Amino acid sequence: MKIIVPMAGRGSRLRPHTLTTPKPLIPIAGKPIVERLVKSIAKVVEDPIDEIAYVIGKDFGEVIEKDLLSIAEDLNAKGTIYYQDKPLGTGHAIMCAKDSLSGAAVIAYADTLFEADFKIDKEADSVIWVKKVENPSAYGVVNLNEDNQITELVEKPETFVSDLAVIGIYYFKNVVVLKDELQKVLDQNIIHGGEYQINDGIKAMQAKGLVFKPGKVDEWMDCGNKNVTVETNGRLLKILHKNGEKLISDSIKIENSEITEPCYIGENVVLKNVKIGPNVSIGDGSKIEESTIKNSLIQTFAEVKNANLDNAMIGNFAKFDGKFTAISIGDYSVLE
Repeated sequence: MKIIVPMAGRGSRLRPHTLTTPKPLIPIAGKPIVERLVKSIAKVVEDPIDEIAYVIGKDFGEVIEKDLLSIAEDLNAKGTIYYQDKPLGTGHAIMCAKDSLSGAAVIAYADTLFEADFKIDKEADSVIWVKKVENPSAYGVVNLNEDNQITELVEKPETFVSDLAVIGIYYFKNVVVLKDELQKVLDQNIIHGGEYQINDGIKAMQAKGLVFKPGKVDEWMDCGNKNVTVETNGRLLKILHKNGEKLISDSIKIENSEITEPCYIGENVVLKNVKIGPNVSIGDGSKIEESTIKNSLIQTFAEVKNANLDNAMIGNFAKFDGKFTAISIGDYSVLE
């Protein structure tokens, strides 16, 4: 089994944090989004992961590439790096990894997290992960027949078609079939909104009679902008805490402070005269003093003093001293 992860976009809606770290590498509850994503996929598919292929921008840099390859190694998988030079859509991004498009594969866009306990129907030619939503007109949705097969893909329907939204994760029993159809999309220059879309390849597969079925997830968590990323951090912390995962390091130094779980607190964090939580993640080496913090995400080696934070996101090595609340400051920023 292979996992293909198109992730070349830097994540402009999550700036300033993505100016220095691509969105899929932003830690949520202590681990990068893309790491949590591929490990969740590995749990659902059950089969061993042979390869994880990442499609990234050339400007991501050597350090980030090494981090991505390390994530693959943790799953005993081969890591492969491909590049997408221009933002030409989902279909184009997948075809940038065409040398890895063989056998069974999951394609997953690295700006979403999920929780699910379903198992992939290996009789289906493809499975599309979906989640029931309240406002389907804002999403791409699928329509099902009486046999629980996907018969239709509709992008942001103006009239009701279905409330099952596509979350951006797909399984293909033989991904070569998708590769062949997407090559035709590129060759024939089939473009929507200036981009080549995966849906055109999927619709061509359906026209040939291939069977697509839904995989319904319990939780779908977005990481598109600062507010939803902070919200996702809190939702994930609750799930991890409920599952009994250890979230608070034994190496923290705590003085006259109170922690309300769920919280993630990394290695060698210093807490002095603070109230932390609920729904707070603090990265390794950070120092928090004289503050009250809830529903917030603080990355590594940050320094926070005299703060009352709620719905805040603070980058790596940032320094903050003040009375603002719902702030968002990027890596190495200083507010004193």
